Amino acid sequence: MRAPVFQDRLPHVPWMGPATARLPGMRPCGAEDWLRVDEAYAGQMAERDWLIATRQPLVHALLPEGRAAAAELLAAALDLLARREGYAVGAAAVTRPDGVVVPVDRSFPLITLGRLVQEDLCLMVKQGDESVLVGAILCFPASWTLAQKIGRPMTGIHAPVAHYDAELARRVQRLFDMVRVGQPMERFNALIYDDPTLHQPRLETERRPRPVERRYLRSERQVVLRLPQTEAVLFSIHTYLVPVERLDPAAREAMVAAGL
Repeated sequence: MRAPVFQDRLPHVPWMGPATARLPGMRPCGAEDWLRVDEAYAGQMAERDWLIATRQPLVHALLPEGRAAAAELLAAALDLLARREGYAVGAAAVTRPDGVVVPVDRSFPLITLGRLVQEDLCLMVKQGDESVLVGAILCFPASWTLAQKIGRPMTGIHAPVAHYDAELARRVQRLFDMVRVGQPMERFNALIYDDPTLHQPRLETERRPRPVERRYLRSERQVVLRLPQTEAVLFSIHTYLVPVERLDPAAREAMVAAGL
């Protein structure tokens, strides 16, 4: 029997918080709180293992200008995981909390990380006035496609997003510019899906199907973190998938009022 990919609850209900309900809704988080393990770890990691083994060109990209940042990110993550309960970190391999042993391949740092943590990991490097996506391991896209976004700046990445106007673009870029080493920021979004599939890539020309039954609440915890050596910015995504029926009545009522 496969382990579940659902979480029991949301760690934060963004549409019910005044500060997190409006864009970009960022707030500080703990210096070492950019990687989390939750009750869906085993199920989500099994899905990630399968995607990386069978769909790697869809879920991984790394440009030459992102290699130094990817190597730094792998080293930082291994250092953190070595101090996390459930992980056993060695020089050549890591034993995950679910008992799976993952070889440490420093030639493919993002692929190695994609098999160790629940988060999808996107690396941004400042080029000119904007941050550019130079590398990512993206197993659980919520209606976007890595191949269309790699190498593009923030405005190009968000081009199909109706509310991502010039003013919001400036605010987001300013946030990326201001994030300091050791002081990561987090935000949560919320989307309704009828389909619980975690891997949902879509091209910019494709619309996400409008939910009819409103069965699943998908929320991403997005963390922005500055790497100290390369000064690249990590944009990490921890995906929470909770059946709507598990939300408490107040959250469901507020969800409808918020137009979700």
